[in-house]
Amino acid sequence: MCLIAFSWNAHPRWRLLLAGNRDEFHARPSAALARWSDAPIIGGRDLEAAGTWLGVTADGRCCVVTNVRDPHDPQLGVSRGLLATDYLGGELDATQHARQLLSSAASYRPFNLLTFDAQAAFYLGNRPEPRVQAVTPGVHGLSNADFNTPWPKTRTLMQRLQHWIEAGDAFDFAPLFEALADEQVAPDAQLPDTGVGLERERWLSSAFIRGAEYGTRASTVVAIDHDGGGVIAERRFGPHGRFEGETLLRLAWQLGDATSSQ
Repeated sequence: MCLIAFSWNAHPRWRLLLAGNRDEFHARPSAALARWSDAPIIGGRDLEAAGTWLGVTADGRCCVVTNVRDPHDPQLGVSRGLLATDYLGGELDATQHARQLLSSAASYRPFNLLTFDAQAAFYLGNRPEPRVQAVTPGVHGLSNADFNTPWPKTRTLMQRLQHWIEAGDAFDFAPLFEALADEQVAPDAQLPDTGVGLERERWLSSAFIRGAEYGTRASTVVAIDHDGGGVIAERRFGPHGRFEGETLLRLAWQLGDATSSQ
């Protein structure tokens, strides 16, 4: 993922409410949101490294990972997509997992990781050094920088998520997908300097990125309620932002089932 806003224990119905975009090269092979046949994971799948950028499980866990934008930091180490599959497919709860990962985080490519279960949520990162932080109740944001770094598109998505919560319609996710589809470019004075040059900073400053070779590949909304039920919905895009399909899974953790429509 490259842009995330989420609400943790701050909504009367949803324990976790998350909206995010995955930006990636269009040539990188990936599978659509689905229940995996070889692991207890529901999510999209990176077919190159076999990991995922966002997934949930039937016991109410959720995990999402982003990279860290720094062209001077070599992309060396274990694939960060495996961080999500290791957590989602493992037996450790979020607290135990955070403690264990801290000791090995430096061996992975630059990452930001969010983990959630029924009781706790954590942010973990490994740049400039490994660190872990418990997530407090409220609305938070994450992009390709540090946790809650105020990049314009991150702030805007957080604000739109907060407005959606205040509007009070817990089941109309269309405004969240509209927020993820926003192509507004930030003013130059508000752009971060991540070492990629001004033109690229402008292009990457919108929530939805449209391009021939690189761009937003998927927009996803996750909602998990306080009793363990939930919904995960994904919209997929190809080169130049071409719409390529949508999947909705209704999750019933207690029953361990899911239904989908595409």
